[in-house]
Amino acid sequence: MRRYVLSAIVVATLTLAGCGGTDSDSSQQTPAPSPGDSSQMEIGGAVQAPAKDQAPTDRQEIITGQVALTADDPVAVGRQIVDKVDDLGGRVDQLTEQPGSDDQDASSSLTIRVPADSLTRTLDDLRELGKVTSVSVTKSDVTMQSQDLDARINALTASVTRLQGLITSAANTADLIEAEKALSERQGELDSLTAQKRTLSDQVALATLMVDVTSTDVEPPSPGPDNFWEGVVAGWNALLSAIAAGAVVVGALIPWFGFVAVIALVVYGAYRLRRMYNRPPGPPSGPAPEREEAKTQ
Repeated sequence: MRRYVLSAIVVATLTLAGCGGTDSDSSQQTPAPSPGDSSQMEIGGAVQAPAKDQAPTDRQEIITGQVALTADDPVAVGRQIVDKVDDLGGRVDQLTEQPGSDDQDASSSLTIRVPADSLTRTLDDLRELGKVTSVSVTKSDVTMQSQDLDARINALTASVTRLQGLITSAANTADLIEAEKALSERQGELDSLTAQKRTLSDQVALATLMVDVTSTDVEPPSPGPDNFWEGVVAGWNALLSAIAAGAVVVGALIPWFGFVAVIALVVYGAYRLRRMYNRPPGPPSGPAPEREEAKTQ
């Protein structure tokens, strides 16, 4: 009987403990946010609203390109390009005109700067002025470089402002000199960065195009002979051209031959004179031996 009572007490205790644990667990749980609710998020145990996305930064690019086109009058087309650039609000940084002659064809070479947003219109205008044979456009992203320059300029501007305030409130000469020295250095750095920013902004605002205009009046190469007689004529003309070229070469070498001949004669004469001076004396003349024989007899 005692055993049954103890068993009933143990079962009741375990049942009560299980119910209490379930209630405590359910009281500690937090309701999970619904999948569609993105207005809140839990970070480190605290519910916070998500930060708003920053406004996208404008992309800054430096645009460069090359355009080649042909026209009947490259010089006139080059001047028309200058007028087009002026109408677009751009400028011409370089212009070279080469009129046609017997030795070379006419051509024009230009380096133009046009607003970046008018690049497509500029290319369309060039296609109207002549036959475009090649187009190459390159875009370089300089957004980070521009932002870095802006940050450094702002920091130096604030530093210059603070140094100017220190100069105004300097208590002694030493502090004044030190502040003026620091201000001079900061101002020099600020001017340099400002110039870099101005150059970069100009490169971004105006696209750079190098335009080459050449003439279409180019003579095709002459075809070769088509039959035996034309081959003979071509060979004869080639022979005459070779003879004429050889005669020109010989005529050019004749003065050199004369000069070499004179040098050779001078050298030979000097050699003969040296041989004559170095020759040993010869034997006595003929009558002398006869006299010696007469004395002996």
